[in-house]
Amino acid sequence: MSTNKTTEDNKRSFDFVFNKINYIIAIVGIVLLALGYIFLCGGGSDDPNVFNPAMFDTRRLFVAPVLIILGFIAEIVAIMYKGKNK
Repeated sequence: MSTNKTTEDNKRSFDFVFNKINYIIAIVGIVLLALGYIFLCGGGSDDPNVFNPAMFDTRRLFVAPVLIILGFIAEIVAIMYKGKNK
């Protein structure tokens, strides 16, 4: 009766959109983004009359933006990367 249909259904396999490497790259990107935003926070002063020079630290002006940009690049690569076909 419908033996051909059941064998066709059994031959179909469910393929994920992303591979394992895509998820690993995405997790690395999320970690880089989180680390960049953590480096970016702080540097304020409790007293508005006192200037805190830590606001213009190298960590906040250079390291944090670079980590954030690298995190976004990693997320784009994770979405666009196509692994090896087997």
